[in-house]
Amino acid sequence: MAFWFLLVVVAFAFAICKLLFMLIPSNVPSIDVDTSDVLDDLNQTKENSFIYIPSRRQTDKVQCYEPATMKYLGYFPALKPDEVKERVAQARKAQKVWAKSSFKQRRQFLRILLKYIIEHQELICEVSSRDTGKTMVDASLGEIMTTCEKITWLLAEGEKWLKPEYRSCGRSMLHKTARVEFHPLGVIGAIVSWNYPFHNIFNPMLAAVFSGNSIVIKVSEHASWSGCFYFRIIQAALSAVGAPENLVEVITGFAETGEALVSSVDKMIFVGSPGVGKIIMRNAAETLIPVTLELGGKDAFIVCEDVDVPHVAQVAVRGALQSSGQNCAGAERFYVHKGIYSSFVAEVVKIVKSVTAGPPLVGKYDMGAICMQEHSEKLQSLVNDALDKGAEIVGRGSVGNIGEGAVDQYFPPTVIVKVNHTMKLMQEEAFGPILPIMEFSTDEEAIKLANDSRYGLGCAVFSGSQKRAREIASQLHCGIAAINDFASNYMCQSLPFGGVKDSGFGRFAGVEGLRACCLVKSVVEDRWWPLIKTKLPKPIQYPISENAFEFQQSLVEALYGLNVTDRLRALVDVLKTLSEHNTSSKNSKRAD
Repeated sequence: MAFWFLLVVVAFAFAICKLLFMLIPSNVPSIDVDTSDVLDDLNQTKENSFIYIPSRRQTDKVQCYEPATMKYLGYFPALKPDEVKERVAQARKAQKVWAKSSFKQRRQFLRILLKYIIEHQELICEVSSRDTGKTMVDASLGEIMTTCEKITWLLAEGEKWLKPEYRSCGRSMLHKTARVEFHPLGVIGAIVSWNYPFHNIFNPMLAAVFSGNSIVIKVSEHASWSGCFYFRIIQAALSAVGAPENLVEVITGFAETGEALVSSVDKMIFVGSPGVGKIIMRNAAETLIPVTLELGGKDAFIVCEDVDVPHVAQVAVRGALQSSGQNCAGAERFYVHKGIYSSFVAEVVKIVKSVTAGPPLVGKYDMGAICMQEHSEKLQSLVNDALDKGAEIVGRGSVGNIGEGAVDQYFPPTVIVKVNHTMKLMQEEAFGPILPIMEFSTDEEAIKLANDSRYGLGCAVFSGSQKRAREIASQLHCGIAAINDFASNYMCQSLPFGGVKDSGFGRFAGVEGLRACCLVKSVVEDRWWPLIKTKLPKPIQYPISENAFEFQQSLVEALYGLNVTDRLRALVDVLKTLSEHNTSSKNSKRAD
C-alpha cells in the first residue's frame, strides 16, 4: 500500500511541476521585420492610388493590387524554370545542415514565430485584408487562430510524433525489436492558394521545417504581395535561431513557375483546383515524388428538424460567408428537414439581409471583396443557371459605399430556394457567398443528396440528438465531419485535413500531415545483441538439407497453428530436426 501511495505522490508532484514549467515563460527573443513598404501610405496621391488591370496573365511580372479598392500594391518577378531550380538547389544545401538540428532549436523557432504573431496580429490581418479583400475578423479567425493553434500543437506534441515508434515484432521475430523512424524527405515543394495567404504559407512551412526539411513555396499570383511580406517574418525567425540561409523560400510566378517547382523537389503539397491538381500529379509522375492534394470542396450542411433554428442559421451563414464571402471550401449546399424548412429559410434571410459588404479597411463591414477578378461574373452565372431552372432568390445582403470602378469585386450574400441537383450551383464549387437551401424528408434522403457530389472534403450535421447526427455523418463520403458545428475540425490541429474524390487525397495537419513530410523507415534489429545473434537454422543453410521443406512446414505450424496441441507437436518436430542436424554436424567434424 505504501508503495502505491508513494507512486501516486510522485506522479502528482511530476504533474504539478510540469504545469508550473508551462507557466514559466521561456526566454524568447523578439525579431524585427521591415514593414515600411506594406503599411498604407496615407500621403499617397489620388492619381496613383488606383489602377485597373485587365489581366494578370503576364510573362515577367506578377501585378498586385487591393481587390477591395483596386489600389496598386506593386509587382514581383515571375520566376523562370532555371531560377526556380536554383532556389531549390539552395534550399537543398540548407536542408542538409538543418536535418542535424535539435528539436530544442526547432521549438525555439516556433516560439519566436508565435511571439511575433501574437504581438503583431493587427499588422498580419491588415496585410491579409488588403491583399485578399477579407475583413479583419475573418483574417483573425482564419489566419491568426489557426496558425497559433498549429504552432502550439507542434510545440506540445511535434517531437513525440517524430521520435521512433516501436511496433510489435510478431511471433517469428520475438528475438527482435521493430520500430518506425521518421527522417526528413529533403526539399518540400508547396503551391498554395490565395484564400488564406498567411496560414497557407505557414501551414506547410511549419510541418516541413519542424520535421527537418527545407521548403520552397510558390504563393498564388492573387496573393503575392502579402506572401512576400509574410516570408520576411519567417526569415527573421530562422535567422534568430541560427538556421542556414535559404532553408525556406517563397517564390512568385505563374504556371511555368509552379511546373518547374514540381519537377525539382522531393514532395509536393498543392492547395487549389482539381484541374490544376491533375496537372501537378502528371508532372510529379515524371520524378515519382509523393503529392498531397487539397482541391476544394462542396461541403454539405445538413439540418435536422430537432435543432435550435436561430443558432444553426447563424452558423450556416458564417459557414457560407466564411472569409469575407470568398468561401474557402466552406458550406456550399444546405439540406434542411422539411419540418423546419420555412422557419430556417426565414431566419437565414433575416441574417443575410443584415450583412453588408464593403472595403474592409474603410468602414465597418461584415464582408469584404471577392479576391479574384471576374469571379463575381462566375457567381452570377451560377445563380442565373439556377434561376433559369426554377430556383428563386429570397434574400440578399447589401453592398456599402465601395467607390466607382470597384463594383465588380463585390457580390452580396444571396439566399436561393427551390434548388435541385440539375443546377450547376449544386454541383460546381462556387467559392462565393451563396446559400442554396434544399429540403429533405428523411435522413436517408439527406445522406443520398449529400453524397451526390464529385467533391468530398467536409460536412456539417446538426441535430438535437448527437447520436443521430453522428450516424448521418458516418455515412457521408468525405474526409472531415463536424457534429453540431461547422469547420471546428481545423482548430483541432492534431487531426488530419483532407478529402476524397475531386477534393484530392493525402492529408496535411495532424500527426498524418507531419509524418507525411518524412521518409518513413522500418528498422528491425536483435533484441539482446550481442548475447543472442540471429543465425539461419541449419536445415535451410546452404547447401539446403533434404528435410528443409519439412522443417519449414513444422516451423510454420508451430508459430501459427490454430490450437495448442498442433503447435506443441510441430514445435517438437522443429526441435527434433535441429537436434538431428547438430548431431550430424558434430559427427562430420569428428570424421574430419
